[in-house]
Amino acid sequence: MAHTLHQRIILDMDSSESPVHGQQEGATYNGHFECVCFHPIFLFNQFGDCEAAKLRSGNVPSADDWQEVLDPVAERYLIAAVRLLFRADAAFAKPEIYEYLETRQIGYAIRLPANQVLQRQIAPLLVRPPEWPSPKPIVSYHDFTYRAQSWNASRRVVSKVEWHQGELFPMIGIIVTNLSYPTIGIVRFYNGRGTAEQWIK
Repeated sequence: MAHTLHQRIILDMDSSESPVHGQQEGATYNGHFECVCFHPIFLFNQFGDCEAAKLRSGNVPSADDWQEVLDPVAERYLIAAVRLLFRADAAFAKPEIYEYLETRQIGYAIRLPANQVLQRQIAPLLVRPPEWPSPKPIVSYHDFTYRAQSWNASRRVVSKVEWHQGELFPMIGIIVTNLSYPTIGIVRFYNGRGTAEQWIK
């Protein structure tokens, strides 16, 4: 990376389980993964390079130590004057992460866990469309400004609602972002983080 010029670097942060066998220091039971494991955190770039990783005890929250892992990598790229972008799932939907990224002018797209307030914002999209059932998914997008009680400012939120044939309820995706891309562009950009899960595996 040091010898290759890039105008834009995308950083994907995620955690995973690393099951253990026998008595290993720091290994504990994780109820989500239903195993005794370590719970490492990873930071990849869009080329599949592991920029940083930390081995953690099995029972820590997914976003634990996020800044310790992200800081050195972000600072290195910011010094190089590269456009830096960040993606993560709902485990990293924390106001301190948004504030960290915003103060450094790092663009981000982070999934939000759904709640009643957010669902009220997209209520019209949650009504079964008249053309349903349809052989193809019926997809709708919406964006709005939202401020949770724990946030220091209002932020842009983008939603995607998909109705699939044979499914009683729609699939809902909600993303908080500071990017100005069109709504479809935000969703597509966020969906790219799925490749990081494959690199972890």
